[in-house]
Amino acid sequence: MRGGRRWLVRLVVAALVGAALVLAVNAVVYWQGRRLIVSAADAQPAQVALVLGAGVTSDGRPTPMLRDRLETALELYQTGKVRKLLLSGDHSRADYDEVNAMRRYLEERGVPPEDLFLDHAGFDTYDSMYRAAAVFQVEDVIVVTQEFHLPRALWIATRLGLDAQGVAADRFRYGVERAYAARELAARVKAFGEVAVRRRPVFLGPVIPITGDGRATHDQP
Repeated sequence: MRGGRRWLVRLVVAALVGAALVLAVNAVVYWQGRRLIVSAADAQPAQVALVLGAGVTSDGRPTPMLRDRLETALELYQTGKVRKLLLSGDHSRADYDEVNAMRRYLEERGVPPEDLFLDHAGFDTYDSMYRAAAVFQVEDVIVVTQEFHLPRALWIATRLGLDAQGVAADRFRYGVERAYAARELAARVKAFGEVAVRRRPVFLGPVIPITGDGRATHDQP
């Protein structure tokens, strides 16, 4: 009987310690990342705006969430805050292509193709940030995504050596904010571990400097 009580106490203590660690990691990632969020008007000029993928529809168009990210990045480009746009998303299959959907959307709105760089292997936030620094040789960046996502994205970016600031792309309500905010609790812990071990992305590949011509990354007309 006593032995059973001891094990129960140990389990309760372990659960409390685990919960405390999760909360501590979340606090570190959230608050250190959040302080780097600025408005589009207050953003300092940077080499590039990094647009993180957010899905495409069955007919290959950006989802509403991704469209708002693209519109925000377009505003930064048109106002001279950035010189290039780095579009990072999932293009792991021929029938699923976030990056060319983003490219077409921006080209249709007047952005020259040479200023659009495609990261076809931005499978998650960590990969996108790692590849921005390692493959595209980005030094300073404005990260564009929704506000719930920005603290984690910016925290990863700074830990991987990028001089980063973030602009939120929340132009409407999407009906998934609460679910995504809850998911961030686990995602921040995952990000903390990835940064701690310096996980290598799924793919790296040759260096393609962001100072060059974005058409070097295009795989379609």
